[in-house]
Formats: sequence, structure tokens, C-alpha cells
Amino acid sequence: MDKPEKSKVFPIYIVDAFTEHSFSGNPAAVCLIPPADDVGDDIKQKIAAEMNLSETAFPKILNDSDTFQNGKRFSLRWFTPSCEVPLCGHATLATAAVLLKECNNESQVIEFETLRGILKAVKAPNNRIQIDLPAYESHPVNGKYDKLVKAVAKDLPVNEVVLSSDFKNLLIRLCDTVTRKEFESFKTNPTELLAAADGLIGVIVTLKGSNEECVDREGNHYDFVSRYFAPWSGVPEDPVT
Repeated sequence: MDKPEKSKVFPIYIVDAFTEHSFSGNPAAVCLIPPADDVGDDIKQKIAAEMNLSETAFPKILNDSDTFQNGKRFSLRWFTPSCEVPLCGHATLATAAVLLKECNNESQVIEFETLRGILKAVKAPNNRIQIDLPAYESHPVNGKYDKLVKAVAKDLPVNEVVLSSDFKNLLIRLCDTVTRKEFESFKTNPTELLAAADGLIGVIVTLKGSNEECVDREGNHYDFVSRYFAPWSGVPEDPVT
């Protein structure tokens, strides 16, 4: 009788990005798998599904002489509970935080090879981390996504709708007359969104910040607020965008 395969144990961190407060911000999981124990995409997908966060990040050591403690360049992939995605900002930041703060990597700059090119994470003052992300061109769309806009924004007035063809994301900017309460309270049905359009990764809904309504705990004003819906990638709504 064949012996059962020995279980592998990998450290997994849950990191709240974009915040200084526990149990807030945008959570992402980061799974550190040593090269000798690398697993297939099917296992990575199962790990991401079990974590059940919007994204789980998998950094990979590229050079035989490197470790998570001393490497300066890694590959990086992200999985939602249902599929791999080509880019994720908060899970990149979470990965950099794990390497720099939990693994005590002393590099000033860490580079990640990704499906969207090289991303850099840099140590910044006050124990912060700064990352660079690609900027994608967008263009207005007139009428093509009306059904989807209606399914997302309902009866809220819309200022403009633009599409990033390269990134496959639609952005809906609401009119400035929309209140913060209206912005936060509208609800979407993932099934309706999927039926309204295909070929997208997600939809961003954004509203210009107001001095009265868009203030953080320290009294700083937001330039804008956003919500992000990605049922095409298995994420009904991302906690933070």
C-alpha cells in the first residue's frame, strides 16, 4: 500500500494594507513557499480559495543563493478565490511588508517580476513602504456598457464612463452631487453584473471627495473615494480600493 503523501507546511500571513489600524484597510494573504517545495497552480488556487480573501500573493525566490531574508528580486503572482489576476496593488504592498518586516529583509528596494512587468517596493520614512504601479491609458465609452453602468450605479447620476482596454477595467465616475451616504449605500448583484458584460476584470466606481464628508481619522481630506467590483474574478466587492 502506498504511503500517504506527507503534508507540506507553508507560512501564510494576513496583512491589512493601506492602514495603521488592525482589522481595517484591505486584507491580503501572503504565502511563502520555498523553491524546494514549490507547488503547482492548482494548489496555489486551492490555497487562495481557502484563504477566501480578495487576493492571495505568492512571491517566489528566483536565484538559488537567495532567501526570503536576503533576496532583492522575486517573482510575484496573485490569485483570487477563483482565478489568477494579472495585477494587485494591495497584495503587492502586503508582500513587501512581509519580506521587509516579518522576514527582516534588509534590502532598500525589492523588485517583483509580474505579468504586468517589474514592480518596485521601496522603504520609505516613518516605517512605511512605497510601491510603484503601472499607469494604463483609458478612453471614454459611449453606450457600450450602459447595461452594466445601470446594474452597478442604479439611478445615481453618472459624470463619465471610461475603459482601460489593457487592464480590462471600467471606471464609472459619479456626479459630484452624489453624497457620501448614497455612494456607500448602493448595492450590486454580482449575477446582474456578470450578465450585463463580459471580458472585464472589474468595475471601479468613484466619487470626488468633499471637505465635509471625506475625512479620515486624523482629519485628512480624501481627494476621492472608490468602490471596486470584480465578480468576473470571483470578488463581488473588494474591501478597499
